[in-house]
Amino acid sequence: MKFLHISDLHIGKRVNEFSMLEDQKYILGNILAMAEREKADGVIIAGDIYDKSVPSAESVQLLDWFLTELAQKGRRVFAVSGNHDSPERIAFGAELMKRREVYLSPVYDGNVSKIMLEDEYGELCVYLLPFVKPATVRHALGQETGEGPESYQDAVRMAVERMGTDPGRRNVLVAHQFVTGALRCESEEVAVGGLDNVDAELFDDFDYVALGHIHSPQHVGREAVRYCGTPLKYSFSEAEQEKSVTVVELKEKGRVEIRELPLIPLRDMRRIRGTYMEVMDRSFYQGTNREDYVQITLTDEEDVPDALQRLRKVYPNLMRLVYDNVRTRQNQEIEAAEEPERKSELELFLEFYELQNNQSMTAEQTELVRQMIEENRF
Repeated sequence: MKFLHISDLHIGKRVNEFSMLEDQKYILGNILAMAEREKADGVIIAGDIYDKSVPSAESVQLLDWFLTELAQKGRRVFAVSGNHDSPERIAFGAELMKRREVYLSPVYDGNVSKIMLEDEYGELCVYLLPFVKPATVRHALGQETGEGPESYQDAVRMAVERMGTDPGRRNVLVAHQFVTGALRCESEEVAVGGLDNVDAELFDDFDYVALGHIHSPQHVGREAVRYCGTPLKYSFSEAEQEKSVTVVELKEKGRVEIRELPLIPLRDMRRIRGTYMEVMDRSFYQGTNREDYVQITLTDEEDVPDALQRLRKVYPNLMRLVYDNVRTRQNQEIEAAEEPERKSELELFLEFYELQNNQSMTAEQTELVRQMIEENRF
């Protein structure tokens, strides 16, 4: 049985206010072609299908196109909701779609969908575990057990134990959780203190664990506990990564073959560095794709007037402009020396916004946040 493992599509995502929908349709088209070339039996989507719990109409249309194309070509689909998704919206129409072998995780109610497949090596079970929090499992199991888990570790452990997997069969788990030891990127949500960690040992009964949530491709512990990463770069912290699709083949029990197939985007995301005159010189950018999404770091000691607009004449998809010079380095040292406890709520929020969006808030946004903070003071 051969699967393509993808995750964290984040359909509808905007990066620095640039819509990624065109890039997402392009890369999903490449994945469709890849599924055909590989003659894959199915495509696994391990959560964060949408970027927002209430996706735009264009985002829904894009996912509809992708799932329809897979179904029409006879490719099974196994998808779970992630922390960015609304589980109810992902589950909508699941009973109808499974008739076309498009399997979507239902809202977690204490039970996990199990799909039975069969090939020349025998039976294979695919389990669909949507993203769960301790509160999710407590709500689902509280009345039955009288108590519930307090940690992510206990929540996932209880959910896995209730699956009742048969160790004699080949078992595949599709899940969206943070497994201890995985390396994160800046574009991912981070729980304070690593409270969302779960141990890879929870998945020992599964021959392959198709994980979502982490944006860089990697395995955690054994090779078969795997994050495939995002199909596109969604942060400049990912600029040096090579995105890929994970191909997993399950043969006889105990034999799993894993490989990666590279994904080439419509536009790359990359960093550029130099003085204004250097990066605007034709010899500097000649032979590169000027349509790429770029972050430019100018090393000029003085700010260049109207630099953003002037640079965009050469680099139309310039997402972020920063300076690296004596002044900015001194400011960074001063900011690093400040203790968070001494910063105001507004200062902390501004720093958080810039970290999440790779750009500063506008004056209008800052004033709105300041008013909200003042209105909610006790």
